[in-house]
Amino acid sequence: MFLSVFDMFKIGIGPSSSHTMGPMVAAGRFLDRLRASPFTARGLRASLHGSLAFTGVGHATDRAVILGLAGFAPDTYDATQAEVALSDIRTRRTVTPPGLAPLRFDPQSDLIFDYGPPLPGHANGLILMATDTQGDVILQETWYSIGGGFVVSEAELAAQNSASAKGAYPFPFESAASMLAMARESGLSIAAMKRANELKTMPATELDTRMARIWEVMNACIDRGLSTEGTLPGGLGVTRRAPAIHQALLSERGLNQTPPHVINDWMSCYAMAVNEENAAGGQVVTAPTNGAAGVVPAVIRYWLDHVPGASVQRVGEFLLTAAAIGGLIKHNASISGAECGCQAEVGAAAAMAAAGLCAVMGGTPAQVENAAEIALEHHLGMTCDPVKGLVQVPCIERNGLGAIKAVSAASLALRGNGQHFMPLDNCIEAMRQTGADMSDKYKETALGGLAVNVPNC
Repeated sequence: MFLSVFDMFKIGIGPSSSHTMGPMVAAGRFLDRLRASPFTARGLRASLHGSLAFTGVGHATDRAVILGLAGFAPDTYDATQAEVALSDIRTRRTVTPPGLAPLRFDPQSDLIFDYGPPLPGHANGLILMATDTQGDVILQETWYSIGGGFVVSEAELAAQNSASAKGAYPFPFESAASMLAMARESGLSIAAMKRANELKTMPATELDTRMARIWEVMNACIDRGLSTEGTLPGGLGVTRRAPAIHQALLSERGLNQTPPHVINDWMSCYAMAVNEENAAGGQVVTAPTNGAAGVVPAVIRYWLDHVPGASVQRVGEFLLTAAAIGGLIKHNASISGAECGCQAEVGAAAAMAAAGLCAVMGGTPAQVENAAEIALEHHLGMTCDPVKGLVQVPCIERNGLGAIKAVSAASLALRGNGQHFMPLDNCIEAMRQTGADMSDKYKETALGGLAVNVPNC
């Protein structure tokens, strides 16, 4: 099992990695198959299933699929060009992806929301079809958006466990226990082992440059969120709060009567800034998902701005450590809210952030594992119940509280020697079991919880 730091941290667009980025990527890959196909397509069709249907409009899945079929991709997304393209597609009922002839696609009739049972492979399923001049299907593929912007075809999902790349990397840990054993045997930190694995696929200069770019985008997202006011789209009328909180915090700096717990407001403010940008469809970094994108950058910004001795040169160490923990959670459980609830998103993000902070604060591998376990343990059972299917309530504030828990978890772990009762592996397994037992109402369908307990207005 090898998940790169760039698998866990992807530059993309809001509001959802699984519902926006994933479907857009799947549509792009379907176009690649179509370009290589001997068939001559004249039209396209798509159907959304499971959580992609139930919360698709609120998560902009419809827009993502339409734009993906028109050739747009998350990492090169241009919002202005996208709006022009959407208007043109709805008027002309045609998409013109690069390398293919114009294809009939009427969003009103060719994009279907199927509210029946989900497809068998995952709660986030979509079927993409190419049609001939008569409208008959000539190429069809089923795709699953499995969280964090990852997508797999039905065939890829079936073959996922058939091959192993263990021998390709110097530290092929697939569990926290094996990770700690390798750290003891090698004398290396978790970040150093993760770095050695990454260097099997790219030179050090590329790795460092790309990690610096990840932090650059994260930090820019925080800054945009701290300065952009207004009301978030979608109909809930949620007002951006991060700018006002930030200004209040700045005005209070240096006052003798400021209580110590105000540092929590700084962490929440950084995280909310990211998730308000995400809710507005801005550029974010999955960490490990869009719905949980604020936790890791908020903790890094807290560390850099408020902790003596912090250095931006060590952000790569933070990201590598966090990615190692996120990879374990994804490999052994899930990072998908549609599969395991928000414990798999904000819970995973908090575990990653706690591990990263513990590492750069001088924690041993055992303390880092402890920090991740504490953070994840205290998110177990958390549901994913977005109001109106939007990644706004409770998602934005939830990232702030996730960041606070992450910092507290790292601090507690650093107070100990790494020995603790509940291993991280057991906690990850408990999360997986809890997600499997959780009602679908609480797994990103907006059919239960806060999503159905809203004011009558």
